[in-house]
Amino acid sequence: MADPFDTAGVRRRVLAAWAGSPARFREDANAEEDLVRGGYRDRLLVELAQNAADAALRAGVPGRLRLELVDVGGGGEVLHAANTGAPLDADGVTGLATLRASAKRDEVQTVGRSGAAGGRRLQTVGRFGVGFAAVLAVSDEPAVHSTTGGVRFSAAHTRAAVADVPALAAELGRRDGAVPVLRLPWPAEGPPPEGYATDVVLPLRAGSRAAVRAALEQLEAELLLALPGLAEVEVVVDGTARLLTCTSEPPLAHVRDGDRTTTWRLATRSGELPADLLADRPVEERARRGYTVTWAVPLDDDGRPVPLTGRQVLHAPTPSDEPLSLPVRLVAPFPLGPDRRHVAPGPVTDALVTVAADTYADLVTALAGDPAVLALVPRIGLAAAELDAALGSAVLDRLRAAPWLPQADDAGARQLPPRAAVLDDDREEPVEVLAGVLPGLLPAGWSRRDGAPALAALGVRRVGPAAVVEAVAGISRPPQWWARLYAALDGADREELGALPVPLADGRTASGPADVLLPADDLPVAHLGPLSLRVAEPAAVAPPAARRLLERLGARPATAAVLLADPAVRAAVEESVDAVEEGWDDGDPAALARAVLALVAAAGTAPGELPWLAELALPDADGAWAPAGELLLPGTPLAAVLTDGALGTLDPDFAAEHDPATLRAAGVLADFALVRAEDPDDLDVDAADEWADAVVDRLPPGAPPPSWPPLTAVRDLELVADWAAALPLLAALPDEAWADVVLDGVPVPGYLRWWLGTHPVLGGRRPDRLCAPGSRELQGLYDAATGPEAVLGRLRLPATVEDVLADVDTALDLLERLGDPDRTVPAPVLRTVYARLARALDGVDVDPPAGVRVAPDRVADPGREAVLVLDAPWLQPLAGALLVPAGGAPGPVADLLDLPLASERVRAEVRSTPVRRQRWAAVPGADLAAARLGVPELTGEVAVHEPLLAGGRAVPWWPGEAVDCVDGSPGALGRALAWRAGAWPLRQALAEAFAEPGRSADLAAEDAVE
Repeated sequence: MADPFDTAGVRRRVLAAWAGSPARFREDANAEEDLVRGGYRDRLLVELAQNAADAALRAGVPGRLRLELVDVGGGGEVLHAANTGAPLDADGVTGLATLRASAKRDEVQTVGRSGAAGGRRLQTVGRFGVGFAAVLAVSDEPAVHSTTGGVRFSAAHTRAAVADVPALAAELGRRDGAVPVLRLPWPAEGPPPEGYATDVVLPLRAGSRAAVRAALEQLEAELLLALPGLAEVEVVVDGTARLLTCTSEPPLAHVRDGDRTTTWRLATRSGELPADLLADRPVEERARRGYTVTWAVPLDDDGRPVPLTGRQVLHAPTPSDEPLSLPVRLVAPFPLGPDRRHVAPGPVTDALVTVAADTYADLVTALAGDPAVLALVPRIGLAAAELDAALGSAVLDRLRAAPWLPQADDAGARQLPPRAAVLDDDREEPVEVLAGVLPGLLPAGWSRRDGAPALAALGVRRVGPAAVVEAVAGISRPPQWWARLYAALDGADREELGALPVPLADGRTASGPADVLLPADDLPVAHLGPLSLRVAEPAAVAPPAARRLLERLGARPATAAVLLADPAVRAAVEESVDAVEEGWDDGDPAALARAVLALVAAAGTAPGELPWLAELALPDADGAWAPAGELLLPGTPLAAVLTDGALGTLDPDFAAEHDPATLRAAGVLADFALVRAEDPDDLDVDAADEWADAVVDRLPPGAPPPSWPPLTAVRDLELVADWAAALPLLAALPDEAWADVVLDGVPVPGYLRWWLGTHPVLGGRRPDRLCAPGSRELQGLYDAATGPEAVLGRLRLPATVEDVLADVDTALDLLERLGDPDRTVPAPVLRTVYARLARALDGVDVDPPAGVRVAPDRVADPGREAVLVLDAPWLQPLAGALLVPAGGAPGPVADLLDLPLASERVRAEVRSTPVRRQRWAAVPGADLAAARLGVPELTGEVAVHEPLLAGGRAVPWWPGEAVDCVDGSPGALGRALAWRAGAWPLRQALAEAFAEPGRSADLAAEDAVE
């Protein structure tokens, strides 16, 4: 078999060296074992890819690697790794068979370009060929087939060759046959696959096949980022191919794994290290001064960086065990320690940290257009190891010193992080509003909470609501800008917004929202300046969100009604006349008047609703100023009924500027004005105290002080000169003006009806001294009133005795009228009128009348005639005087009229002897009488006298305690029985029963008729 690489000579020299020094054999065996089990464990595919990339670089062609797992039968599998590029040569064989001695040591100029057109500058990445030891982790019989020849290695053949050397037998036994496989090469035959320069053939050791299969299936296309000399890797398992490619379009790289393509953003810096930095490195490394440092991060479809997840490590340039906390891929030729896993400290590492930090800053600043880049900023205190800490600190230094952060108010500008600011609010609206107000403000999207740690690490100041308030204090902006600011701050902590400025409608600025008035849409803001109210500029508070924020901060919604309830407005109105007259206010009274009237118009205030408005200073027709409540509207009918000069007239020109309804609501008089109060003492009207006394007099004797309901009165009644014209005006007033006042359930006349009733307003006569037209009860006692029906209806003139008795004053007047001989009284009224008067005037100190009514058309003078109050009807024949009807209340009537009772003047007793005595039940007609009394049977006895004599005179009946005396007549029987039974009104019915006992059945039948 041909041996183009003189493998026999290599074996001869190695065996001779081992035979001459068994320790050398032991050293080589231990070194290879360290590499297989240490630095190059689980790195098979990476090392194969690395060797393929080196071969392509040396040949200056695009590198291709084909990894194929082939089933060779019998349960055996072979891994083929075919690559393009420079084929195997003698130096390469020497590198493979010599530990820690590489064919690459003479490649001093290691920086070149990738085989791709325009590719970035590259360097070979292998380390003296020792990485090939990784194949021993899966194979005892590795071979390399190339277009220039082939070599193979074999644990079995090496073991046999060593066994033939007597000096090594003992050591081989101690090692249980373990030998350094890669020190003894043999020639191998077989070409690489077509299109490839070299094929590494690895018959897999039993037990390693599953791991190799898994490694092939999990091989990531991102490996190509660390091996830019390698353009593609084809992985074939079970006949299924998967193509991994990397296409470079600086600064982008498109990594493809089958149908899935990921775009990576790269930042690369290349150069040479000063020779003195490598003085402490191994000799064969000192000439390799070139470096290329690359940072790579994947991008999403919109070009935004997607931080890598999971554990990141340094690729030097292939994966190491050096942990990194930065979520990006770092490919850099950091010097590794003997374990090939971790970075060796020293000047080279320090220099490369500096280059890597500069390069990382290049990557971040190139992606600064989107806040997603904040995920790439190192986090303070999260370093995974010493190298990671050094990188993180250096990167932060670069990022803090570079102007790369965007500005919200200038899309093209960049700023240093320490000069930047970010809102403590991740919504877009606040940033849009505050751009240009807060220096260095970052655009919307940079305020998200997930970016806060990065911004803090960069030294970006975070601006909360309190700082925003401080920043906007004193600035001048249009109202619409303020509206947007308030809407943007809606939801912020109210404690930090207490000093938030609010522009006012009058041009001032409130230093905080508390008690600022938020105008309703219909509020006449333009007219309110003279009131000096803290009314916000309407355009600044128009959006609902703005109003919601300001209300939460203490501002108050302001309708016209709310402003009219403001104490400051009321004070301005109440002081307006004094301000004009005394000159202590240099403001324009007309402007103040217009402001108040504008509020009144907007609020829809009703006349009299706000009585204090009547104090507003308004111009009169004479050029002076007077309270609105003392001025008449020009041309109003009210002016014609009042005394001349009693009230002034509003200036006609001023009146023409305003709606009459508004002027009336402000107190200007167009008709009689209503006055409202909660207590009579607060009614500023004529004789209010007298009305209150009259009301109280109507309450039951001994009643507690009343609880007054809301009261309504009418002012200026005392100023009326023409009552004939005034009464229709008063009749047209609202029902409220005429309504009764109800105290403790007792209705009494309201002020207006009482005042009119007690003054001569109906043809010069008092309405309470007249009666309603058509009254029958009062006919003859009162004259009937005449006048417009509407007026008379409102006055509610008395129509019955009960109406008259409702008031003490009119009751006293009725008492006098009963004694007027020029008047007559209806008989039904006379029967009870004195008794009713006695009840109505109970408790009132009444002077007895000069005359008393004893008949409908007869008045007696007690001073000249004998007049008695009949209290015992059986005494009537003996009275010898005029009798006053007592109406069932003889005692109170006698007291009222200061007259004696009949029983007090007449002294008599029965002197005759009865002709018979019998029980009442035995009297003919007794059954019907008992039925009419509603008792089962009459009780007691009756004595019949013929005649019945008492006091020397004949009388029809006389009551007794046990026996009643009668003269036998039916009338006497009826009266005696009615008195005994306490049923005096039934005396006639009882007399009928005794008069016609034979008709009892018929009369009973009549009684049964309903």
